[in-house]
Amino acid sequence: MPSEREDELIETLVDRQVLPGGTYLTFVRDTVVTSDGVERTRDVVLHPGAVTVLAVLPDRRLLLVRQYRHASGEVLLELPAGTLDILGDGSVEEPLLAGQRELFEETGHRAGSWRKLAEFFTAPGFASELMHLYLATDVAPDPAHEGPQEDERLELAVVGYDDALRMADDGTIRDAKTLVGLYLVERLERDGKIELPGQA
Repeated sequence: MPSEREDELIETLVDRQVLPGGTYLTFVRDTVVTSDGVERTRDVVLHPGAVTVLAVLPDRRLLLVRQYRHASGEVLLELPAGTLDILGDGSVEEPLLAGQRELFEETGHRAGSWRKLAEFFTAPGFASELMHLYLATDVAPDPAHEGPQEDERLELAVVGYDDALRMADDGTIRDAKTLVGLYLVERLERDGKIELPGQA
C-alpha cells in the first residue's frame, strides 16, 4: 500500500555507465537524482531473474540440494533454483519452464502439479534479481536423469518437511530463498490455503 510521501522516496535515473566484466550479469554505475535534487551514484547488478522450487514428495519430504557457494564460502542447503535463460531474441525465459528444467536438472525429479506462490527481490539494495517461487507436488523421480550437469557440483538432500522447518529455525538453513519458501508454505498450509502431500 503506497504511502502519501512515496514520491519523496523515488530517485530518478539520469545516467548509466556499464562497467566491464561479467558473463550473464551486467554491472552498472547509475547516477540518480533524489526528490530534493541531490545527485548520487548507485552500483547495481542487473540480473535476468531466477526461479526456485519447493518440491514436496508424496511422503511429505522435500527435495533440497547442497552446494558450495563461493561468495558465502560455505556449502549451503537450498531449494533447487536457477537463473532464467536469456533467449536468442533477447527475451527472458518463462519462469515456470525454468523451474521445471531446474527441478529435473538438479534433483532428477519431475512434478505433475505446479503453483506459483510468490515473487520477491533477493537483494534489492544492489541487485535487480527477481525470484519466482513455485510449489511443486505430485513429484517423482525421472529415470532419464543422468546426474547434474558438468558445471554444477551439488548433492541431492531429501529432508522431511518438519525437519527442514527445524533447520530453518536453528540456523542450519541460511539461504534466503529457502527460508522464504519454507516459512511462506508453512503459513499458507496453517491458514488452509494450500494442502501438502502427506498431511495428517
